[in-house]
Amino acid sequence: QVQLVESGGGLVQPGGSLRLSCAASGSIFRINSMGWYRQFPGNQRELVAFISSGGSPTYADSVKGRFTISRDNAKKTVYLQMNSLKPEDTAVYYCNANVQRFAVAYTTNEYWGQGTQVTVAS
Repeated sequence: QVQLVESGGGLVQPGGSLRLSCAASGSIFRINSMGWYRQFPGNQRELVAFISSGGSPTYADSVKGRFTISRDNAKKTVYLQMNSLKPEDTAVYYCNANVQRFAVAYTTNEYWGQGTQVTVAS
């Protein structure tokens, strides 16, 4: 099985910073793209940022210039550095990974972390 374990959420004041981490473990042959999503109360989960296997990032317009996504392939970990946080960023953040589990099976599966609460308030 594949597991994604998130850490780094919490309470921060407006203008502050947090760094989220998500480490993958289990039966993994290759991790393709990895990303971060967030969910506001009463809304659908939406994309925050994702990063390709080669390290190319993509961001939602609402976080461009403030958030940075990165990955460490050796550690099977993706990070989200969040700067200049706003109250509007308050949400549950979820890690996502597209994983090929077996070398001889050319199929992939999506896996999700457990979610971590980020609250931006004074």
